[in-house]
Amino acid sequence: MQLQEILFSQGFGTRRVCAGLIQQGLVTVDAAAVLEPSELFPPEGLHFTVQGKPWQYFEKAYLMLHKPAGYECSQKPSNYPSIYTLLPAPIRQRGGGAAAGVQAVGRLDQDTSGLLLLSDDGKFIHRMSSPKHHVPKVYEVLAKHAVDATQVDKLLSGVVLDDDPKPVRAAACEQTGERQLRLTLTEGKYHQVKRMIAAVGNRVEEVGGLHRSRIGELPLPSDLPQGQWRWLTAQDLVSISAFPVAK
Repeated sequence: MQLQEILFSQGFGTRRVCAGLIQQGLVTVDAAAVLEPSELFPPEGLHFTVQGKPWQYFEKAYLMLHKPAGYECSQKPSNYPSIYTLLPAPIRQRGGGAAAGVQAVGRLDQDTSGLLLLSDDGKFIHRMSSPKHHVPKVYEVLAKHAVDATQVDKLLSGVVLDDDPKPVRAAACEQTGERQLRLTLTEGKYHQVKRMIAAVGNRVEEVGGLHRSRIGELPLPSDLPQGQWRWLTAQDLVSISAFPVAK
């Protein structure tokens, strides 16, 4: 694959821009500058640098972001900064065209923090976000008032939300502190956690009240700071899908 095409596919600008980066000696492969845009390289697993920054070729992008509170999962945010501003330009521009860049797999409210997946693989996004697949997502909840066994039981047995007469229930729920719950959901209704907590007579704290800690069997790494991202490994992708198939 031509080096300029590799750079273009990875989001480093138009083909002309990518060719210019190479011709200016700003791209290295195996620590050596490459000056010919059409020089061929096997793309899979290729390591290279652009303007001194190391990169690796990925045919499809799969990454995780430790989303901070105060960010919107939107390309055109209304009141808060976009999560996409936390990503480097090449990640936001991958592939070029109208559908360039990665997309969030589902959304987290602006005041919710935690594990967020992003990808440019449409099939993966659908697989992970479709309610038909029942991918479990674990949330750490800080409630406004004390929680008790009755509230836990109601969340497990099912509560009715105002837009659907069919009860929704937590796949798992445990009390982890006087005002803390660990709640596992396999659906993705609008503001579902907050509405379920309200339905049992409590409220989620407005500040620091909701944090997603796990998707499937993939936990948010303790060493990934808020606002930071990293590529998903092959093992991470296995962990995301390692959950019981819903009956």
